[in-house]
Amino acid sequence: MVHFGNDWDQILEGEFQKEYYRNLRRFLIGEYRSRIIYPPMEDIFNAMKATAYKDVKVVILGQDPYHGPGQAHGMCFSVRKGVPAPPSLVNIYKELAADIPGFQAPSHGYLMSWAKQGVLMLNAVLTVRAGAANSHKGKGWEPFTDQVIRLLDQRQQPMVFLLWGANAKAKGALVTNPRHLVLTAAHPSPLSAFNGFFGCKHFSKTNAFLRQNGMEPIDWRIPE
Repeated sequence: MVHFGNDWDQILEGEFQKEYYRNLRRFLIGEYRSRIIYPPMEDIFNAMKATAYKDVKVVILGQDPYHGPGQAHGMCFSVRKGVPAPPSLVNIYKELAADIPGFQAPSHGYLMSWAKQGVLMLNAVLTVRAGAANSHKGKGWEPFTDQVIRLLDQRQQPMVFLLWGANAKAKGALVTNPRHLVLTAAHPSPLSAFNGFFGCKHFSKTNAFLRQNGMEPIDWRIPE
């Protein structure tokens, strides 16, 4: 049984009994036994363990986990200390430096300081085969992450959804509550960052929205 250690436990209690999730679980057991799968099984739900439902201010939605050795740890775009920042994260840091006065790229890619402030770093698909991007697409994660977004959308406290790239933008249809702000841009990967991620100013726009709604802005600076 999945255990988050916060209010997600109650909110998602029934989801793990549904047939689609049971099928997904059977698929994942086979995958983890027979292949190299990222992230490690115990890290799959780290984004939701780090950021409780009631605390979410911002949702960053990625596609699926990094598929290189040691990179994925259950929070989109983040890598643990000691692992070089992947190209997408390097581009996120470049946009932050252009958008947020005083931001300096840290020497690591561990984004837990954002999670602790209410930034939920969720992928649309939560597992991947080594070296094969999107290899677990269509295997059952999408109904689960759709439900997470629907549940967040139901909350009355305003929040910001940052949807980068086609996969994330497709989830935007699930956000119907006019209290929330949805910002879309190209994916920060080197293939698309110049097509509308650079210059999107999503970080300052997020903070302006939070301030307008009486909330503490996110300190995007990342401690060394």
